[in-house]
Amino acid sequence: MFRRPRIAVPARFSDSASALRHRADVGSRNLLAAVYAAGGDPLLMHPYAPDGVADPEEVAARLDWADGVLLPGGGDLAGRWSGQPEHPTLYDVDLEQDAFDLEVARHALAVGLPTLAVCRGLQVVNVLRGGTLIQDMDSHDSTLGHHRHRSHVIGVDPDTSLAAVAGERLGVSCYHHQCLGTLGAGMRAVARSEDGVIEGVQIDDLPGWFLGVQWHPEDTWAEDPVQLRVFAEFVAACRTAGQARSSTVVTI
Repeated sequence: MFRRPRIAVPARFSDSASALRHRADVGSRNLLAAVYAAGGDPLLMHPYAPDGVADPEEVAARLDWADGVLLPGGGDLAGRWSGQPEHPTLYDVDLEQDAFDLEVARHALAVGLPTLAVCRGLQVVNVLRGGTLIQDMDSHDSTLGHHRHRSHVIGVDPDTSLAAVAGERLGVSCYHHQCLGTLGAGMRAVARSEDGVIEGVQIDDLPGWFLGVQWHPEDTWAEDPVQLRVFAEFVAACRTAGQARSSTVVTI
C-alpha cells in the first residue's frame, strides 16, 4: 500500500469540545476529511509559542517529517503582526496561535514545503510577507459584500495554476469578515469575487508549490468535485515533494 503524504495542520485552540473534559486542540473535520479523501494524511500540530514567540529552530525540527503544510481557517490575527491598530471587531485572537502559524508558514515557504493556505491561513501568509488586512469588511467599504455564510461565484485569471485546477469561474463557500488589503511581497491575486475581494493568490518566486484561497473549499468538497481537485492538486504536490525527500541519499 502506498504511503499517504503526511500533511502538517496547525491545530486550533478550543475552550470546549465534545467528550473532552478540558480545553482542546482541534481541527475542522471537513478540512481533515477533504485532505484524506484527496489521498493525504492530515496530522494536527499543537501550537507552541509561549508569550507569542515561536522558536524557529524548534518549529523547523517539528516539521521535519512533513511532506506539506495546510494553514487552516480560524480566528482573527492580532493587528500587531501587520503593524495595524486593533479593530474592535476582532475575535478569537490568540498571540500564541498567531506566532506559531506565522513561523510554520515562514519555514514552509522558505524550504519549499507545498503549502495550501485557507482563509485565515492566506491572511497569515500575506501578513508574513509584509501585507495588510482589511480588518473588518463591513465597516471598511460599503461596496464590499457580506462574506459570512455566503456562497457566490468568483472569477479566476486565465493561464494560472488555479484556473488549471478549478476553471475560470466557480462557486465557492465563504466565511470571513476580514480579507487581504495590501498584498505582501511576491503575492499575486489570481481570483476575485464580484465585489472585488481577493479570493485566490499565487506566489511565483517560491521553491515549492503554493496556493492561497480566501474561501473554504472544505465546505463543499463532498458534493463539488472542483473543490476536491484543489485538495487533490495540493496532495499531489506533497507526494512529489515527499518522494524527492525520501530518495535523497546522504553520504557521510
